[in-house]
Amino acid sequence: MAVLLGIDTGGTYTDAVLFDDETRQVLSSAKSLTTKHDLSLCVSDATAQALAGLPEFDPSKIGLVSLSTTLATNAIVEQHGFPVGLILIGQDEKALDRAGLRQAMGTDPVLFLAGGHNPDGREREALNLDAARPQIKALAQKVSAVAICGYFGTRNPSHEVTIRDLVRTETALPVTCAHELANALDAPRRALTALLNARLVPLIQQLILAVGGMLETHGITAPLMVVKGDGSLISADTALTRPVETILSGPAASVVGAHFLSNRDDCVISDIGGTTTDIAVLKNGKPVLAADGAYVGGYRTMVEAIAVHTVGLGGDSEIGLDDEKCLKVGPRRRVPISLLARDHATVMPTLQGQMDRAWPKPNDGIFAIKLRDMKSGTLSKGEQRIWDMLQEGPKSMEQLLAGRAPEQPLLRLVDRGLVILSGFTPSDASHVLGLQNNWNTEAAELCAKLTARTERRPGTPLAEDARALAQAVIDQLTVQSCAAVVEAVMTDMPLRSAAPFFKAAFSSNTAKEKSENLVEFDITLKSPLIGIGAPAETYYPEIARRLRTEFDVPRYADVCNAVGAVAGGVSQRVQILITSPAEGLFRVHGPAGIEDFNNLENAASTALTLAQKEARSRADEAGALEVKVETSRDDRIATVAGSFAVFIESTISATAFGRPRISKGN
Repeated sequence: MAVLLGIDTGGTYTDAVLFDDETRQVLSSAKSLTTKHDLSLCVSDATAQALAGLPEFDPSKIGLVSLSTTLATNAIVEQHGFPVGLILIGQDEKALDRAGLRQAMGTDPVLFLAGGHNPDGREREALNLDAARPQIKALAQKVSAVAICGYFGTRNPSHEVTIRDLVRTETALPVTCAHELANALDAPRRALTALLNARLVPLIQQLILAVGGMLETHGITAPLMVVKGDGSLISADTALTRPVETILSGPAASVVGAHFLSNRDDCVISDIGGTTTDIAVLKNGKPVLAADGAYVGGYRTMVEAIAVHTVGLGGDSEIGLDDEKCLKVGPRRRVPISLLARDHATVMPTLQGQMDRAWPKPNDGIFAIKLRDMKSGTLSKGEQRIWDMLQEGPKSMEQLLAGRAPEQPLLRLVDRGLVILSGFTPSDASHVLGLQNNWNTEAAELCAKLTARTERRPGTPLAEDARALAQAVIDQLTVQSCAAVVEAVMTDMPLRSAAPFFKAAFSSNTAKEKSENLVEFDITLKSPLIGIGAPAETYYPEIARRLRTEFDVPRYADVCNAVGAVAGGVSQRVQILITSPAEGLFRVHGPAGIEDFNNLENAASTALTLAQKEARSRADEAGALEVKVETSRDDRIATVAGSFAVFIESTISATAFGRPRISKGN
């Protein structure tokens, strides 16, 4: 019996399953709260619980460990991450205004270097390494990683490679080249993809080190794999250099797992966690892929991934007001107050003290807690004051902002992922309504009372009482979840103009009865809805009812991602482009540079060999066993003057695939 260990580390929970590779059955499963300050704790705890479900089993006999994670996705959605230096070759400031690159950069530094290539791969301007060297050294003092993108770097990556080697020589920082991640044109989007990859490297390093330490503790010597955004697997070593490929890793694993557990080939899969809801479509047993690359947190990347619609909506989402002073849920995560109170005795007295006050304050019921240690960087005076206070444990916003202290230093610590806020969430609302009882219900009720009396407008409280607030929060989560499902399956819908219709269609029966609208809307989802994730059974029966569709929560739905982590295989795809910069000249744009031919078939033969070799090499590096390679060729031919054929370009594709290597154990 080959037993595989699947682990999913999400923003809220870490799940583990033991899976029989021969019978394809789940043998044992477990959940543990994710401990972001030390990931080894939750990974070890979930694994230990799963192993306890098979007391006679020897952990050293595990043949494979596979990991899926939503940490990279959540970091982008919540705009957290490590500071990155972006080096743009042959580009100027205008590049930052495309693809959301300037927004993604935030306050991180950008370095513009001379260089770049023409569309045909010829050098447009030479690099000046003597000028670049001191600039790179100065950049390295401010960042944790470096991303490089050259102008037309996919047509000729030599400048990116040269600057990458210079960064490695002059610094000890991890470095990402855009051409290693994407082969399509659009330099700003490639730069965005490289930037996100570089920002995620330290995050994924922490996770893989935590898992590696846990495996060593349990005497497990099996290969460690990580789920990519398209649902296939890569080795942990590959994930360390290309972590951006793990964005949507968790959602991809959930799709693979949901397909396996539900045994449905055509359905809509919605995975609701603590931080995000991830929605994907399964057609003919295969997940629909994103035609233009993975879309996460408002950014369109060039990562090949399952078409997943990800929204910041989950059981632990923040509760706030929109521009019209109406209740909204998300997009950021907060630690549920019921969970914080369970773990910290000082929370309840603080809540009670705020409740005893005769008047409400805007920050009532909101706390801050240290999320992780600070590895590098400096803090301002205001940030340092708050950071020092949080070393003792969670503090209320009222305490942190006493004496008219500004709020911005605290918000900057939150943006850097060093601190997280805690307050009333849908999970707390579920405690108030009796739908959930695993944490501190009394704290949830007290915080609900505090939040309810918060003023929507001067003199107008948010809700009549705690129960009314809790019901309003769950109703709003339901409306936003229904809208997210429709948005996911109707990708060409103008979402801004559709929002009022969604609200009208998905409101509760009580709200519809109170509405003065003369027209009532209903929307029907024609495909079954498969709900997975820990809160699915709590929220999705009502969501499916309002979508007027069939609904199913399969067995092991709460650990579906961990199941998907071990149910998939290894797959690596390589594409090589052939262009014709002049009549009778055919140029192969290979991984190492360009090569010219005077015959198309000779160029295609060389490109095919390069693609097969590179795909097989990547699959082997990714941990595949018994690799098989499939190839295809797509020629683009234009017809001129009705009959004259002109070659435009050709794309040679090679896909290498195989099952992951499984060890026989000790």
